Amino acid sequence: MDLVLDTDAGRRLEAYFGAIGELLGHPARRASFATYAMGLLADGERKSVEPIAARACADPEQVDGLHQRLLHLLNDSPWSDRGVRRAAATHAVAALTAREPISAWLVDDTGFLKQGSHSVGVQRQYTGSAGKVTNCQVGVSLSLATATEHLPVDFELYLPHKWTDSPDKRAEARIPEDIVFRTKLELALTMIDRALADALPRGIVLADSAYGNASDFRAQLRRRKLHYAVGVDATTKVWQLDRDGNLRGEAVSVRDLALRFWARPNAYPSKPFRRFSWREGTGQTLSARFAIRRVVPVHDDGQVRSERERVWLICEWRDGEVAPTKYYFAVLPRKTSCKHLLRTIKERWRTERVYEDLKGELGLDHFEGRRFPGWHHHVSVALCCYAFVIAERVRRFSPSAGWPMADDALRLAA
Repeated sequence: MDLVLDTDAGRRLEAYFGAIGELLGHPARRASFATYAMGLLADGERKSVEPIAARACADPEQVDGLHQRLLHLLNDSPWSDRGVRRAAATHAVAALTAREPISAWLVDDTGFLKQGSHSVGVQRQYTGSAGKVTNCQVGVSLSLATATEHLPVDFELYLPHKWTDSPDKRAEARIPEDIVFRTKLELALTMIDRALADALPRGIVLADSAYGNASDFRAQLRRRKLHYAVGVDATTKVWQLDRDGNLRGEAVSVRDLALRFWARPNAYPSKPFRRFSWREGTGQTLSARFAIRRVVPVHDDGQVRSERERVWLICEWRDGEVAPTKYYFAVLPRKTSCKHLLRTIKERWRTERVYEDLKGELGLDHFEGRRFPGWHHHVSVALCCYAFVIAERVRRFSPSAGWPMADDALRLAA
């Protein structure tokens, strides 16, 4: 990575991995963890176990031994992913919140492309990473965001039925007995519950329509007293509210409602579509027209219609489009401004950049093992490395600064 450390940062790195080492316990395990972490942080085109071992050993005759120890760390060593990830998140959050508050929790998923059929969780399935159905694993993530930074704190591997329902595949991949089939939404809620239990600073939960379409997911967030702003499909139906806040008319899709806003602007107390900008892009300010109205979502859950929670419907109409193309439901703290709401929703754009950094710089998708414990251990080490990088960036530089070269810099190397 493009990370250069001065003397003080080098000491913090040593203290950081020393604290994580306390959680790992056994000295050999601590040594292997440190070697593997430094291998992910250091330069190198491929960051799977074998090339990390080769780069870490000056003596070629010792490479095989280190290779076996690193494999043991990932596949067989019984250390706690939860404990290590909690320590990493706590370290980074302390640095983040010293500068600015946590504003959002982001739920998303990413694909890990594979060639064969033996890696745990692999099958032909859709992933946004490739934009199509392909042979891959899918990992669901939870990240914390401030106005300027984005910190992934947890990951879960999605296991299709073909893996959870097959005794042979479970044995081959060493899937623990207590792991059953869980949807991506259930995995997301599991990680949210862990973050709540760890008392991580709360933020507005952001997610795309794959999660936001599920009324139960939205309800589960509210049961946890969490606010949200999530994508929904254009066909999602809602009831409108009159000026007194009462339901009126028949249910209508959010797309049809948005078109009514546009076609009959004088029928509403304020101009339905207004232009808002949310950030500076490459060479231009990013902006679009938005309509924001209170509505009641339609779903058959037996609840009395008049008692349903009101939500904000946000319709986004980008320049050059013939109609609005993005829709969101939001339940937010009181006195949230429209501009703050829209900027919060747009925090999701950084998720893909973080995935790119984790994969391209820290080898998140380079793991070549096939087992369930190994995948999660590898991801835990990558999250630890990313947490340290983010903590150093916010500790040393302003939000707009890059990574300057220090006169007494120490480049990370295995």
